[in-house]
Order: sequence, then C-alpha cells, then structure tokens
Amino acid sequence: MEILHYAFMQRALIAAALVGVTAPAIGTYLVQRRQAVMGDGIGHVAMTGVALGFLLNTSPVWMATLVAVVGAVGMELIRSRGKTSGDIALAMLFYGGLAGGVMIINLAPGGSTANLSSYLFGSITTVAPEDVTAVVILAAFVIAVTVGLRRQLFAISQDEEFARVTGLPVRALNLLMAVTAAVTVTVAMRIVGLLLVSAMMVIPVAAAQRVTRGFAATLSLAMGIGVVVSLSGTAATYYIDAPSGATIVLLAIAVFVATTALSTPLARRRARAARAAEEVCTRDDVKV
Repeated sequence: MEILHYAFMQRALIAAALVGVTAPAIGTYLVQRRQAVMGDGIGHVAMTGVALGFLLNTSPVWMATLVAVVGAVGMELIRSRGKTSGDIALAMLFYGGLAGGVMIINLAPGGSTANLSSYLFGSITTVAPEDVTAVVILAAFVIAVTVGLRRQLFAISQDEEFARVTGLPVRALNLLMAVTAAVTVTVAMRIVGLLLVSAMMVIPVAAAQRVTRGFAATLSLAMGIGVVVSLSGTAATYYIDAPSGATIVLLAIAVFVATTALSTPLARRRARAARAAEEVCTRDDVKV
C-alpha cells in the first residue's frame, strides 16, 4: 500500500491502532460507572501538561501524562471523600485545565495557542518517533490494567459496596482506574486530539452494547470497533487531507448508527423468542 511507504504514516497507524484498543478498553468501565465524560475533564487538564512541556522544553506527551494523572487522582479523591460532587470536580478540571494551558503556552518562548492545535484535534503528520515510543509504553500499561484486572474493575464499576464487602481494595482500584483513564487520554491525543478523546472512550462502547449482552463481549467488540475506526480514519485522513480526530470520531458515530439499526430487528427476535419460551412454560404449568 502506498501510505505504508511513508514513515510518518507508519507511525500514525501504529499510534492509531493503540488508541483504538486502549480508549474503548477503559471507556467500557467508565460507561458502566456513568462517568462517560471523565475523558473530557482529563483532556482539558492534559492541555496544561502540554503547555508545560513547551515552557520547560521537555516532552509534551510525558508532561501531559504527569499532569493528567495528578488531575485525575485529585478528582477521584474529591469524589470519594464527598467534599463536593463529581460534577463540580469535573467542572474544575474542565475550566482550570483549559485556562492553565492557554496561559502557560503564551508564557513559553515563541509559544502561542497555535502550538496546541495538533494536540487538541490530532494530527497524523506530527507523530514523531519519540511519540510512538511513549504511546507504546503507555498503551501497554492501559491494556495490562484493563484486561489483567477486568474482574476487579468490573466489580467496582457495578457495585462499590458489594466489592468492598468481598474484600477488594476499592479505593486503590478507583485510583488505578482514574490513572488509567488519564494515561489513555495522553495515548490518544496525538491521533484523536484532547477535545475528542472522550468520544473514542464512549462511542465504540455504546455501539458494542447495541449488539452484545455480556460485559466481556462488549469489551472485546468495543476494542475491535475502536481499532477498525482508528485505522480507517487515519488512512482516510491521508487521502482526503482532513483532521484525523474528526474523521475517526465520525466513523465511530457511523458504526454506532449501523449497530443501532442492526440491533432493532435483533431485539425483536429476542423478544419473540422470550415470549414463545414463556408461553411454553405456561402451557406446561397448566398441564401439571
């Protein structure tokens, strides 16, 4: 294929595949916890980290990871201790992170808000070799947590009190989930962008839920959808010269619409089968 002849496209496709796996992986748990917009809050905080990277002349990816992790942990501690509602904590992350990023980037030598554009909306041409290295390392962490600890994370996502009674370290797992979400945001920001990363955490999961019935099936299908739309969107960006983040998200929405259309007749067949089974049981009870 022509696009594979270019080093920048090879890097972009590697990063896109990792985004497609990691974002829905953590997103599945966030959707279960009704924290679907958490990625937006962390994304805004990560802007401050990117700006600090420019100001301190260090890697924006690693600096964004550090700041996003601190912000996510702070939000989780506030939520768990009940000092304020989760919505207020998210609002502080949104606006504080956004304002901090804009302020700091203008303090950086030669910096301006234009420097943030590729991080906000994603850009395949700006994925450098060191970015790929960082993304691979961070993605490995996300996959290890979301797949390796899926039983524990599912338990606290469904019922924290029950999980606590069974002896699970609920607070530690909540903090780990927050950290994993923060890491996922920085994994995705070079391809999808900080403003759209939350969509990749939510839309593939929502699409998978339309046609699956169990958690494991939803997780697997969401990750598969994420990989397909990320690779397809990145490849399409090469040919149509469109923002990679917007293209990937629109493809994900298209998949959601398709699975919704598919799920309607599927749900009807299941309902008819359930009614038929109920009628059989009723007749058997009458005979007895």
